[in-house]
Amino acid sequence: MAGLSFIIGIIGNVISILVFASPIKTFRQVVKKKSTENYKGTPYITTLLSTSLWTFYGLLNPDGLLVTTVNGAGTVFQFIYVTLFLIYAPKDKKVKTAKLVALLNVGFLGLVIAVTLLAIHGRIRLTFVGILCAALTIGMYASPLSAIRMVIKTKSVKYMPFFLSFFLFLNAGIWSGYSVLVKDFYIGVPNAVGFVLGLAQLIIYVIYKNKSISAKSVEKMEEEGSAHLVKVGIEMGALEDDEEANQNGRSLHKGRSLPKPSVIRQYSFQRIFKTLSLSPYEIHSNCPCEDVTEKKITFD
Repeated sequence: MAGLSFIIGIIGNVISILVFASPIKTFRQVVKKKSTENYKGTPYITTLLSTSLWTFYGLLNPDGLLVTTVNGAGTVFQFIYVTLFLIYAPKDKKVKTAKLVALLNVGFLGLVIAVTLLAIHGRIRLTFVGILCAALTIGMYASPLSAIRMVIKTKSVKYMPFFLSFFLFLNAGIWSGYSVLVKDFYIGVPNAVGFVLGLAQLIIYVIYKNKSISAKSVEKMEEEGSAHLVKVGIEMGALEDDEEANQNGRSLHKGRSLPKPSVIRQYSFQRIFKTLSLSPYEIHSNCPCEDVTEKKITFD
């Protein structure tokens, strides 16, 4: 059983490190543009606090080697992200972020470590830190609920990255299995919650993925319909110019001072207004330019 828990723990380490490494692409862009743009630093700050506390928990737990290694690696990743955010954030955002880092990652973390080592003894230490770690982890797994609300509201999965949701779901499932094998309640509860929430995200993604594709198809057809209307207008304008030139030529030849009003101009504007009322599907099934070109108009 110990061998199986170790193997699952190693798998959990690999998956967790992949999740921790996922923002690398984002911060590559931040460094390239030398700006954090509209990105928020709060997720990285809270994750840094969580991984730091879990590392401390692993050090207190005699069987916490794998917990220590994965969260130690996560702490390094998050520390780099927070540092880059502080370097490239605008001045006002930089000040707010620095205050939050001082409050959570220095003040709160330092207080927890000091109280644990100086005021608490024995197994209560592990219980105290374990409860804090579990509460933070549940909060982190619950944070994508805002993305779920956005998906339901917009009926689009644009704001829910599939691979991130999938790896969070997988990560929670692996660590839930690990917690059962090692009988660690503090690891098990938050990851079981994360597993359920991750499953909910994937179900929502599957439900609204097809709707997003349908919406994109309609939008594409509308764009094509608009382009088609512009093309029809251009063709009608060219036809008007040709007819007006011919009419002017006839009028000058007969010695008339003014040319007769062009019937095609009135007709073309009527066709344009009629075309604007058509749906994209009607536009494709009944092209108005064919009616215009096939219509024979007789002038006096």
